Amino acid sequence: MREQFPIVTAHPDVSYLDSAATSQKPRAVLDAVHTYLTTVNANAGRGTYPWANRTTELVERTRARVKEFLGDPAPDGSSVHFTSGTSEGLRAVARDWLVPLLEDGDEIVVPFADHRANLEPWLEAERLLAERGVRVRVRALPCQDVSGDYDHRAFAEVIGPRTRFVAATHVHHVYGGDMNVHRIRAAVGPHVPICLDAAQSIGHSPVRVGPDGLDVDFVVFSGHKAMALPGSGAVWARDVRGPAFRPGGWQGTPNTVGIVSLLAALDWLDEAGVERIERWTAALATRLTDRLRHLDAYDILGCPTSLAADASVPPAQRRLGIVSFRHRDIPSDDLGFILYSHGFMVRADSLCQAGAKESDGVVRVSLHVYNTEEEVDRLLTVLVSLA
Repeated sequence: MREQFPIVTAHPDVSYLDSAATSQKPRAVLDAVHTYLTTVNANAGRGTYPWANRTTELVERTRARVKEFLGDPAPDGSSVHFTSGTSEGLRAVARDWLVPLLEDGDEIVVPFADHRANLEPWLEAERLLAERGVRVRVRALPCQDVSGDYDHRAFAEVIGPRTRFVAATHVHHVYGGDMNVHRIRAAVGPHVPICLDAAQSIGHSPVRVGPDGLDVDFVVFSGHKAMALPGSGAVWARDVRGPAFRPGGWQGTPNTVGIVSLLAALDWLDEAGVERIERWTAALATRLTDRLRHLDAYDILGCPTSLAADASVPPAQRRLGIVSFRHRDIPSDDLGFILYSHGFMVRADSLCQAGAKESDGVVRVSLHVYNTEEEVDRLLTVLVSLA
């Protein structure tokens, strides 16, 4: 599969290890974009000539494709709305759906230790309501300090009869673990809407919303992290608990090129097999952490039991394709520059984590299908030399 990514094969001397920030694009996506732009490029829903009709058809096909990709059990009752990415999608849910729903004294439970994109919109909703004289209590979704996983044992302390909404993350962008959203549904019961930030899972791990999957009401994701172009993303809404989701304001010209790229990306991911991608990236992460955890110079963030290649470790605790760590003597930004000098492109900062300070920087290695065991071994050789 590595051979299907032109940017990867064109730069054999460097290793791209920052796929949690954005993924590289397979040739099938690039070809789909080129074909669209050179054959039927037009606006969608605003013309009756063939190019415009074809563009409108592609947009609507992508809506249906998102539902299919998620295993939507009731596609006729759900909706898909295209956005520029996860941040815009979460903000649209907050402003256009949640704000009109809440009343004085209601409570919402949201993550204070995940990506800022999954905190700021809900705080903004609180401010907008306060300006109207509606007081809403925002409560922090409890999490465990060491693992970063949600602390399901403390859910009862924040979830009560006035809980009207919960925002959660599927896979943590720093710790790399599945956040066990099924435990939230069990705690809040069958009637409270849950909005899921799936930016780090769509395209990396299976995300299913059917009867045997995630019982959530919104799935929000970015296309650029799932093999599509930047500026593409979507909100899938179940439209069962609460009013149907409709973005507010005038909806201008859609990002037709990004939507076309998303359609091609979902097709490519299905053909490649997201389950296979998850197994491969989890195995590479285990290869990295199994060696790194024995080096005293490094502290690895996340659940300690997720670091071992041990079949007895519960699946809920296994680390996926993200590994974040710190060197005890070398600042993370300096370590990032050092690694780049050896040909490794990694993320080295506070990773947009809510509540993090600039001094809380880490090095994050995030893997995808185009990464190899040999790349991980070369990275370990450099890290060992710095221990």
